[in-house]
Amino acid sequence: METNSNIDQETEILAFRALGWVLEDQDRAARLLALTGLDPRELRSGLEDPAMLSSLLGFLANHEPDLIACAEDIGIEPAKLAAAAARLNNSGEYS
Repeated sequence: METNSNIDQETEILAFRALGWVLEDQDRAARLLALTGLDPRELRSGLEDPAMLSSLLGFLANHEPDLIACAEDIGIEPAKLAAAAARLNNSGEYS
């Protein structure tokens, strides 16, 4: 997969790790799709899009229990997930 040059590698990896955590649980994955209006095909095709990755982290940030559980499971502070979402929001267009 080609990476987006406007996203630093650490932020992209963090977003992918968070996505993996979300998708580990069928109910949580279904909630992500329902709340974002995405279908699995759109999710897969948008993995290089900063807006898509930002939406994923926003999904976590909007439900604090999931934010905390995800951060704990992937071994980071919850604030780092929120900071990654902010970086993705300011990453500009894919080029």
